[in-house]
Amino acid sequence: MSMVQRLLLKRPLSAHIHRLVLLLLLAVNIYPLLWMILNSLKTEQELSMNPFGVARKPMWSNYIEAWKVAKLGPYLVNSITVTLASVVLTLLVGALAAFFLSRFEFKSKGFLLVYFTFGMLIPIHATLVPLFIEMRTFNLLDNRLTLLFPYTAFNLPITIFILAGFMNAFPKEVEEAGIVDGCSVMGVFGRLIIPMLTPALATAFIINFLNNWNEFSFALVLISDSALKTLPLGLANFAGQYNRSYTLQMAGLTIVLVPTLLFYLSVQKYLTAGMTAGAVKG
Repeated sequence: MSMVQRLLLKRPLSAHIHRLVLLLLLAVNIYPLLWMILNSLKTEQELSMNPFGVARKPMWSNYIEAWKVAKLGPYLVNSITVTLASVVLTLLVGALAAFFLSRFEFKSKGFLLVYFTFGMLIPIHATLVPLFIEMRTFNLLDNRLTLLFPYTAFNLPITIFILAGFMNAFPKEVEEAGIVDGCSVMGVFGRLIIPMLTPALATAFIINFLNNWNEFSFALVLISDSALKTLPLGLANFAGQYNRSYTLQMAGLTIVLVPTLLFYLSVQKYLTAGMTAGAVKG
């Protein structure tokens, strides 16, 4: 009996059950994605006759047709633009706010921390109507800035929460050494804090990017100009117009979903590292 086999036999039954449950959960989550990809390569007739099998002759042309018919190119550009712009603004404002809340002592500090944390509990849908009225009052509907402000505002609480928690683990001697060397407050922030904050910034970037990329409600309510719509809206319109072309719909969903999934899989280690790096002080 090999060493590996002996170690496996020594493991308690609970460890094997735990692994089996995880494998089942993995299969449940992956199966719909695989089913969508497999059916995106079929003809409509083959899909109706054999929805759970593999395509006899893969129809790669479905992806080309879905890209052209759904006009995913402009929607993709809009999504990339608004997502990156809002993420950069959120990280900039969030880092400054977290620095102020974690490294300075003042009377209302506790209240502000609770205030920003409470922002994570507010459901987006409860704010759609008042936000629409406010945006219309300031003439901010249907332009390049329409989604920038809501995306930034609603991602600030989680960003501040992550960055402030990470900064709390920094020793006070960091700022003291910077001040002794002649740095101003902003110099300490830019030259000392930001480089140390890189893992948490990466985590916040990933979370904000995925939230903004997949966001649908704000875009649906605040954007009516088709030239400014993002990918989720474009796919919804495509599904409504071609509601019987299931293979094209699945091809369009695959085009949008797979790159996002690959992005997440490639950066998940940074997400985990950033969430746990500030857990231990010192």
